[in-house]
Amino acid sequence: MKNVLNMIIDPREKDIGIPVRRILPWVKKRMVGPFIFLDHMGPVQLKAPDDHIDVRPHPHIGLSTLTYLFEGSMLHRDSLGVIQEILPGEVNWMTAGSGISHSERELTEKRKHDRNLHGLQFWVALPKESEDQDPSFYHYGREEIPEHVTGAASVKIVAGSAFGKSSPLKAHSPMIFLVAQSFMEGIFSLPADGKEIALYIVKGSVTIENDTYHEHQMIVLKHGSDLELTHSSDAVFAVVGGAPFDEPRYIWWNLVSSSEQKIEAAKKAWSDGSFPQVPNDTEKIPLPNI
Repeated sequence: MKNVLNMIIDPREKDIGIPVRRILPWVKKRMVGPFIFLDHMGPVQLKAPDDHIDVRPHPHIGLSTLTYLFEGSMLHRDSLGVIQEILPGEVNWMTAGSGISHSERELTEKRKHDRNLHGLQFWVALPKESEDQDPSFYHYGREEIPEHVTGAASVKIVAGSAFGKSSPLKAHSPMIFLVAQSFMEGIFSLPADGKEIALYIVKGSVTIENDTYHEHQMIVLKHGSDLELTHSSDAVFAVVGGAPFDEPRYIWWNLVSSSEQKIEAAKKAWSDGSFPQVPNDTEKIPLPNI
């Protein structure tokens, strides 16, 4: 394996009420396969009673959101009427399609205690032919996510197929999302199978082609390059990727589409109240001035 590296993406620190590291989109790399957004939340300790997660209702079109937690919990509510708490190792997979709004908060009982929050939040752009589909939401419990043990790490196959196992997640285009947690130093290999793939290091370090990379870096491989690395004994990393789209995606705030006109229509609908709303929630985040 020679010269597989495309680029390294270092995080930008953001504050959305809690500290996050934003990886995607980046000025030199907007997407990896269909993945168009990645925030690494925490790890952070939330102190009772003042600290809490309270993301008011906001809109999405043209994408799916994927939340994966290592610590803590979040309470999802959306305009379909879904109310679902997510816990570590579980997956919330919300597809906006033509339009959905949702909030992310915490159960009142959880706010009474100090607690930790740590996780990854992704947006996955929809293929052009699926952008106007009806919105949907699926929750997958820990027991539904296939696991593979390499001998040095446990690998959760959250989306797509790897190591002869397939995730039940209802993806809308070819994609892969794996989460590896090591228990000793070891080797990790994954064939690209024609996909574009990248590695995000949550914790620890990995070595690829004699170069060592550390936590909070994303290593993007050249399209179609297989992944082979050695990892530290404390490494936690995510592998993401899939088939790139033929056409570019526009992104404005929480709205993603192959059509600027659809984004403008969604902005207008959110402003005038005709966009789908979260039931029994009178709050919402207004359109930003960007």
